[in-house]
Amino acid sequence: MYFRHETDASDIGSDKTASMAFEFLQPVPEVLRKRFAGLSPGQLGKESVFYAGSEPDTSGFRFALIGVCEDRGNSQNAGSREAPDAVREMLYPLYMPAISNTHPLLDMGNILPGESKRDTYAALSEVLRFCMMQHLIPIVIGGSHDLTFAQYKAYESFDMPINLAVADECINMDEGPEDEPDAKTFLSPILLARPNLLFNLCHLGHQTYLNHPAKAETLESLNFDCIRLGQIRAALQEAEPLLRDADLLSFDIAAIRMADAPATAQASPNGFAGEEFCQLMRYAGLSERLQSVGIYEYNPHYDHGQQTAQLIAQGIWYFMEGAQLRKAEKPDEDNERDYYKFIVKMEMPDHELVFWKSRISERWWMEFPYSLMHKKSRNHLVPCSLRDYQMACREEIPDRWMRIYNKLL
Repeated sequence: MYFRHETDASDIGSDKTASMAFEFLQPVPEVLRKRFAGLSPGQLGKESVFYAGSEPDTSGFRFALIGVCEDRGNSQNAGSREAPDAVREMLYPLYMPAISNTHPLLDMGNILPGESKRDTYAALSEVLRFCMMQHLIPIVIGGSHDLTFAQYKAYESFDMPINLAVADECINMDEGPEDEPDAKTFLSPILLARPNLLFNLCHLGHQTYLNHPAKAETLESLNFDCIRLGQIRAALQEAEPLLRDADLLSFDIAAIRMADAPATAQASPNGFAGEEFCQLMRYAGLSERLQSVGIYEYNPHYDHGQQTAQLIAQGIWYFMEGAQLRKAEKPDEDNERDYYKFIVKMEMPDHELVFWKSRISERWWMEFPYSLMHKKSRNHLVPCSLRDYQMACREEIPDRWMRIYNKLL
């Protein structure tokens, strides 16, 4: 089944009805739905609801699962379009997080390839926008990594600064067509868009020997977070504030080492361990700000014993558990009893750094004066870590503080 989206790329994210969003979706095959219905009470497949052709009532759901059967963005990994149903087979036998007390997940089925990649992007962007307007947290299973472009475009219609987090072994910002990028180029049109709503890009886990040095230098010159694999693995907890400040997460399976996730043509002997992937997914789930997650480049053709599908399923489980533990924390003077406030006097005259720490979650924030904001960010508090506070106590300006300060000037 193919569809044709008749408008241009600027139409992505425009106002559409819910019915239009569901027109782009194909229900999960009936044979799979029957198999999941036969699972035991408490297993995800038994407790979830599947779109079956008529528009469902989205109330009472927290999560939406969306498959995208599109792999034309990476010809080297042809076959990733078959990923969604392969992941479902490993996800739905898992038992629900113990804290779940309602239907945890609405499975909206699959988006099939359009006549062009551009059509698929438009469909995914519209479905994601519909989910966010319905207060659903969409979990996207691709498909090639260029689908991140459509995931990002879904946010543009909300006209707010966007923070994008990407986990990948490569920095995909080669030159290419702006309206129809591929898996190696999709970051470039995001960075070059005018007007540009991208406030921060957090790139996690790149492997230096796989990337031209100019790519990391470019991101750093733009005051973005570009953290190589060794750095983040040495202190994985430093990823928590970065993901807490992200609106969306895009995860390339090739960022995980081949021993734990062999099912991609770009598999590498180095990368995140399986348990680190699950921890990063849990951090993403805990973020009150993060509204969507996409997992891309899984190719069932390379999967030995469905190992990678199982890992992806477990990562989704950890994301869902984290999201159900979210706490709406926002330190300020009105609720100071719930937080510790630390003021660090620096040697520079009349200069101080202000930090907040939650008494409940023990998470940290750093404060920026309102005079710097100029409406470029949503608030004056930025997630940080204990390490940032410790650096300030040693009279060192934290790198995270300087990057954000430079962007706000």
